Amino acid sequence: MALFDTINADIKSAMLAREKVRLEALRGIKKEFLEAKSAPGAAGELSDETALKILVKMAKQRRESADIYTRQNRPDLAEGELAELAVIETYLPKPLTPEELREKITEIIASTGASSPADMGKVMGVATKALSGRADGKAISALVRELLNK
Repeated sequence: MALFDTINADIKSAMLAREKVRLEALRGIKKEFLEAKSAPGAAGELSDETALKILVKMAKQRRESADIYTRQNRPDLAEGELAELAVIETYLPKPLTPEELREKITEIIASTGASSPADMGKVMGVATKALSGRADGKAISALVRELLNK
């Protein structure tokens, strides 16, 4: 089942279960999906890859908002963002552990033939596509830089 269809089915079940926070988060996801489907050039289609990118972006936004609210001493607002983040994360692939991330990036460096920091762009292009949704871009970048500087 496509991610879009899964979200629609989960909205219905959240309505029936009267889960307010979950329903609100799912409706936000559906809104973003519908906007992506109706964007110029989308032809009314939404691939799971595009949907995953949207979910990663939404999760990052929620994380950043919760951090800002926490720093501004607004735990009530931070709590709402973290609750929505928890719902969004259920649709994302399981994140890689630091050891798994190091292993994957080492494989990517070997497959691209990168040997110096000058090859970072080549490695990052492949790594961000391969690890999309499973690792943070900052963590990927830091690890690639570390491994190429050895």
